[in-house]
Amino acid sequence: MMGHAGMAALAVRYLRSADAPVRAAPPPAGPAPRPRLRAVGPDEPPPPGPEQLRRVLGAFASGVTVVTAPGTDRQPPAGFACQAFASLSLDPPLVVFMVGRTSTTWPRIARAGVFCVNILGARQEALCRSFAVSSSAAGDKFSGVAHEPSPVTGSPRLAGAVAWVDCTVHAVHTGGDHLVVIGRVEALGTDEQAAAAGPLLFHRGTFGTFTV
Repeated sequence: MMGHAGMAALAVRYLRSADAPVRAAPPPAGPAPRPRLRAVGPDEPPPPGPEQLRRVLGAFASGVTVVTAPGTDRQPPAGFACQAFASLSLDPPLVVFMVGRTSTTWPRIARAGVFCVNILGARQEALCRSFAVSSSAAGDKFSGVAHEPSPVTGSPRLAGAVAWVDCTVHAVHTGGDHLVVIGRVEALGTDEQAAAAGPLLFHRGTFGTFTV
């Protein structure tokens, strides 16, 4: 199985093959040192497990996005539903999203070296669900989905999204079982008519909307 450093190096190779700008730390010279082992004290609680993390961190309500990348002559565009998205820096303009290292969509975005973050509106739950399945199982996720190329990168900009952020990949880092992808913002905008209905939210495993 490929380790974290190998995944990071693979992502960088994808980006370099697409002639995209990349800033990534060089791989370590040798294997990482083994963690120091110690006995667990009788009153020491074990670290939280995945189920507890999901239950507790699910209390944090988040927006929902679809991250897209342009297709090729042989493949349709790529895209996946993503909650783990945030603004990162105003100067330079940077955003960040996290994607699982087992994602089948990420390698296609990495090869493109560009992406567009589509921030979904309250009426786009069904669209979000259609992009939440694996690319290998879903086929062409864009079949029947209205979209147009974003102005700089050409990544799909989904109709009805309340906002969009057009980016080039700036850097890729490893973070446990995920990759941390930093994008440099090239263009962005909002759809005020779609925004009037409010954003699509996700909380404790269910979708919802925002009301004042």
